Amino acid sequence: MLDTTTKRRIDTARDILVGKVPDPKSQVEQITIALIYKFMDDMDAESEELGGKRKFFTGDYARYGWAKLMAPSLGGHEMLGLYGEGIAKMPENPGIPALFRDIFKNAYLPYRDPETLKSFLKIIDEFSYDHSERLGDAFEYLLSVLGSQGDAGQFRTPRHIIDFMVEVLAPQKNETILDPACGTAGFLISAYKHILRANTDAKGHSTLTPDDKGRLAKNFKGYDISPDMVRLSLVNLYLHGFTDPHIFEYDTLTSEERWNEFADVILANPPFMSPKGGIKPHKRFSIQAKRSEVLFVDYMAEHLTPTGRAGIIVPEGIIFQSQGAYRELRKTLVENTLVAVVSLPAGCFNPYSGVKTSILILDKTLAKAADTIAFFKVENDGFGLGAQRRAIEKNDLPQVQAELAGYLQALRANASTETILALTSTAQIVPKEKIAANGDYNLSGERYREGVVQSTHFPWRTVESLVETVTPPAKIQKTAFGIAGRFPIIDQSQDAIAGWTDDESALIRPTKPLVIFGDHTCAIKLVEAPFAQGADGIKILQTIESLEPRFLFHVLRARPLESDGYQRHYSKLKEHQIPLPPLEVQKEIVAEIEGYQKVINGARAVLDHYRPHIPIHPDWPMVELGEACDVRDGTHDSPKYVLEGYPLITSKNLKNGFIDFTEVNLITREDLDAINKRSKVDAGDILMPMIGTIGNPVVADDSREYAVKNVALIKFPKGCQMDNRFLKDVLDSAAMQDRFNRQASGSTQKFIPLGFIRKLEIPLPPLATQQAIVAEIEAEQALVAANRELITRFEQKIQATLARIWGEEIPVASKSEDK
Repeated sequence: MLDTTTKRRIDTARDILVGKVPDPKSQVEQITIALIYKFMDDMDAESEELGGKRKFFTGDYARYGWAKLMAPSLGGHEMLGLYGEGIAKMPENPGIPALFRDIFKNAYLPYRDPETLKSFLKIIDEFSYDHSERLGDAFEYLLSVLGSQGDAGQFRTPRHIIDFMVEVLAPQKNETILDPACGTAGFLISAYKHILRANTDAKGHSTLTPDDKGRLAKNFKGYDISPDMVRLSLVNLYLHGFTDPHIFEYDTLTSEERWNEFADVILANPPFMSPKGGIKPHKRFSIQAKRSEVLFVDYMAEHLTPTGRAGIIVPEGIIFQSQGAYRELRKTLVENTLVAVVSLPAGCFNPYSGVKTSILILDKTLAKAADTIAFFKVENDGFGLGAQRRAIEKNDLPQVQAELAGYLQALRANASTETILALTSTAQIVPKEKIAANGDYNLSGERYREGVVQSTHFPWRTVESLVETVTPPAKIQKTAFGIAGRFPIIDQSQDAIAGWTDDESALIRPTKPLVIFGDHTCAIKLVEAPFAQGADGIKILQTIESLEPRFLFHVLRARPLESDGYQRHYSKLKEHQIPLPPLEVQKEIVAEIEGYQKVINGARAVLDHYRPHIPIHPDWPMVELGEACDVRDGTHDSPKYVLEGYPLITSKNLKNGFIDFTEVNLITREDLDAINKRSKVDAGDILMPMIGTIGNPVVADDSREYAVKNVALIKFPKGCQMDNRFLKDVLDSAAMQDRFNRQASGSTQKFIPLGFIRKLEIPLPPLATQQAIVAEIEAEQALVAANRELITRFEQKIQATLARIWGEEIPVASKSEDK
């Protein structure tokens, strides 16, 4: 268990860093590097006490030893230089094992404040190295502060979900265990602890032999594409007793180097976001796909030994998406490896993600012998499903774990599984032939539930059986799109209206609402007024009498087809199955959804139209922005993008007062350094789009390394009398936005030149007045920001309404949790 003293030290270290290193992931990395640095010195000291020699801090590296670093005579700037140089040079130290070189790879000190470092290292000095469980628990606590582990669909797996999966699979001491997307090695640590507990006698003594322990260390393996995650995994395993952990920086989906390595047990919660254009895997996958979720599950199923087992967290697309690759994957799983599906509640991964997920349980031995698959539903996991995830009494995991274990044991014994159904209402045991009946291999347990209330279980129909396509009298080519006209042009873009026309001969005149499907883009639109079709690429769908058009629109918007790139998708949409409630129920659902949508639209209108207003006093001096501040911009070049690297921030990434790192292109360290020689962004600087969406200034407060392109960069030199928040509010005001719009030029994409920004006249009241204005505006913005919470809540209500059609429950956060 984690003791309070160790927890306090970690919390204090983070509190010291937060002013200079606000990003939690960077805090974890800095604490990790400092702890290992200190522990290497502790091991040297222990070696000397036992009559041995120092091996870490020797020769040219002796000057970086911990005692010299913490010497009272060493000044703050000298400490800063010595420590920064020490961690940077440590990968070159010939006296340290490869493990430690990997940990210090690319390590650096992201701040230059001697007082912060001195206070930070003083806390680190209170830790001492040992291999106790206490220290491993301390590091797990440190890792728990991580939020999103990246922008590639990754999110931290809650400990109780990890432990549930490990207990179900029950790895043994002689089995090889793999996590091919290991993150911080949480699954591997939990599996290791399970094996230790399973091999302990009644007195609490380990029954593992020295040979057993030697094999154990070699049996655990993890891959991750991120060097930062590899570093954290190495440290986590090392602090849990692995002197030589086998964690590799490896791209599971595109590299073939380890393709021929298999495992007895695979546990994973892999990232499921695919880059634009999809993954480009090698040719050895049995399922030809570009989606990462399909490829990861296929990889794990293929890399089990003949008696192997796996537990995999998957998004809903794997469960029911009707595209070919998803369906082919499900068919392969049902026929060869799948034995059970555990449905987790939406919100289980809050606050990192509200995504709905399930756990696939694979067992190659049992799957071959069984002709059924078990479905279990977890409605409560012991924590509230809102953003705060507070502990609650309701917890279905122990019951599901016991029932699932009973089901698997019955399969192993070739015994009846009927007793499982007698014990619970959540378990369903479904024949494989029923799952395969229509060729879709849908893995949603509710699909096969019998005897449920009619309001939560409706007949399923293919989209093709419910619609007719409408042929337009003519199609308007893109070159003929007007910027004004009497009738809208609808095309397959995400824009509601692509252009305008006066050509009545091309009009479609709906007698009832029509659903528009973008064949290449999968865009979904609803049209009620006369319109013309733009060029090619849309399907105009008219519903049959038993289907309300707005119901189809909302269903397809809620559970859209996933795009496979620029190719036609209508053939997949035709096969897509949806539940079909009675017409009156459809209309009730539509009315409920549209009531929620009106609230959302109102809240969005507040967010869209609010701009800070600063009344200009005639006594205030007006100064050119370029005179008061240092105004420059990012690169104008187009560096080569890479799969791993550093974010390149452009106008599209500056949204709602924040830098959005979720959809960025990455560049190399060389390009980053080249751009940042002139345009390095420091905390407190202002970034403002100059191209496309002009204005929308952002105060930079993210500690990660990145570069900027075609973005204005406003810096505040020493002695500057301009408050950065005041300037942001001035630039964000309605009056200034109007100036930007009037100045913007460009035919395809509007832009404003840097010279114009430098010449902007800005009011410069006394600093105290600026700060008072900022405080008043921030109070207004807090009220406006509440609309974002309102939007989130009512979007959840819409999702919950639609989920009922599928017989699912998506709980909406309680008011107490929202507070």
